[in-house]
Amino acid sequence: MSQPLAERLRPRTLDEYIGQRHLVGEGAVLRTMIDTGRVSSFILWGPPGVGKTTLAQIIAHKLNTPFFTLSAVTSGVKDVRDVIERAEKGRFFNEASPILFIDEIHRFSKSQQDSLLGAVEKGVVTLIGATTENPSFEVIRPLLSRCQLYVLKPLEKDDLLQLLNRAITTDVQLKQRHIELKETSALLRYSGGDARKLLNILELVVDSESHDVTITDELVVSRLQQNPLAYDKDGEMHYDIISAFIKSIRGSDPDAALYWMARMIEGGEDPQFIARRMVISASEDIGLANPNALLLANAAFDTVMKIGWPEARIALAEAAVYLATSPKSNSTYLGIDAALAAVRATGNQPVPLHLRNAPTQLMKDLGYHDGYKYPHDYAGHFTPQQYLPDALRSERFWMGQHSPAEDKLYQRMVSYWGDRYKDNNKQQEEQNQ
Repeated sequence: MSQPLAERLRPRTLDEYIGQRHLVGEGAVLRTMIDTGRVSSFILWGPPGVGKTTLAQIIAHKLNTPFFTLSAVTSGVKDVRDVIERAEKGRFFNEASPILFIDEIHRFSKSQQDSLLGAVEKGVVTLIGATTENPSFEVIRPLLSRCQLYVLKPLEKDDLLQLLNRAITTDVQLKQRHIELKETSALLRYSGGDARKLLNILELVVDSESHDVTITDELVVSRLQQNPLAYDKDGEMHYDIISAFIKSIRGSDPDAALYWMARMIEGGEDPQFIARRMVISASEDIGLANPNALLLANAAFDTVMKIGWPEARIALAEAAVYLATSPKSNSTYLGIDAALAAVRATGNQPVPLHLRNAPTQLMKDLGYHDGYKYPHDYAGHFTPQQYLPDALRSERFWMGQHSPAEDKLYQRMVSYWGDRYKDNNKQQEEQNQ
């Protein structure tokens, strides 16, 4: 039985690998790691069909080291321990650690991930994980701290066209078929940046035709016979629909939010993914205009974890409508980004002496804590004093926005700090430019 086209064209070397130049291009981090032969554990995060599994196999082949594969869907703790034991027994003293590749590592339970910790930490195996979900939510912190995280991007148009031309000119079977790529828009659109899906579509279209094949958009659409707007939780539409969902909440349209949520539910989307995005939206888009939104979004997430489908749809819908109908503010989102930009621009500014801790006599003699005013000793539990570093003492990062709840917070700051906050409107306009 012939292998699928995507498998026949799977790259065997980095020179054959298409895309992800930020990771494997000349001088890039993974390229350097592979060329030097010093590979540490890492996790590849990106959408399907962008080369995560292929990259792991290339690394193992390049280093000439044993390569073990586990699927998080079918493997348990016992399978993990068995592989680790085999790796430990089969390794010679000066050899590089065997590579353990775990596909869909986000599906591993906490106990499964815990069983990896010791082997990764001691270098018994070099872990390469692949995931389509945000590792911050799905991978336990101790394991994540022992791995580098590299983000893979959907393949760009030029990458996909290069792959198509390679397929029709180098594949043993296709190069005998006299294939002309007259139009490629439909192929690219349906693939959604997924190389495997692109090659599967190409193979399907070619197999449906006679010896000579002229590929046009009309031919691709007619052969696929599918709705181009159909939800695909593993493809580009996955990202388009969640984007529409979040933008509908941000734009205060509860009907649109419910519609896009329904599209995701009918498409088989993971309810935890929907819930996570609403937690983010509650912080980013609603924020201090209605702090209860974050509480409700977290409650919906907790409900999903406890009861699952189909009842969880009701809690998700309740949260979506509440978020969409809430007043909006992104002041904290802008504020933390402004503070991060200041830190990156100014480096490690010293903490003012009066704010420093003074647990020893020497520190007290050096002036640590000297002059600090304890706010609770003053009327209204406030007294003015400097809290920012000297070089940033006049900087503003949080700019209160105009919603009833947030304006109340802003007015309190004006009463405390006077002129420092009275120029809020001017600074807000400059920050938004």
